[in-house]
Amino acid sequence: MLDVIRAVGLFAVTNVDDIVLLALFFARGVPPWRVVLGQYAGFAAILVVAVAAALGATLLPPSVLPWLGLLPLALGLKAAWRAWRGGDDDAEPTATGALGVAAVTFANGGDNIGVYVPVFATTGITLYVVVFLVLVAVWCAAGRWFATRPVVARALSRWGHVVLPVVLIAVGLLILLG
Repeated sequence: MLDVIRAVGLFAVTNVDDIVLLALFFARGVPPWRVVLGQYAGFAAILVVAVAAALGATLLPPSVLPWLGLLPLALGLKAAWRAWRGGDDDAEPTATGALGVAAVTFANGGDNIGVYVPVFATTGITLYVVVFLVLVAVWCAAGRWFATRPVVARALSRWGHVVLPVVLIAVGLLILLG
């Protein structure tokens, strides 16, 4: 049960920005089936890359695995630096088709891959993948809901950049301290 809670937490903190993107897609009138299909396709691609990299990492000696925590730690520090500078490299989504949504999802998931690889390499992959795929549907529903509540969407876009670096740094430190 604790692993399911961890998987839910990891998904939530690494995909806060996706709720904003999904809300933007829905708010722009992209047909819901295209948004959902694109989100699943893009996220599946993220998982394929992360699982392949994690399986490769399992070939490393166990004493090296905690050092994989440097990746999410570095991503967290980079995100904190960007947040502190006030800049955001993420472009607003302009795609309207399922493939466009998938491309934006995948492009936005680079930090996800960086966090998932060390976690997958040091824990069970299957449980995380199943929980993540179930939560993609929840995220799509939440994005649709937020698209109809501008105040909530503004709050997410305002504070998501603060929460993400803190969590990435914490994940990195937890893996390092193993």
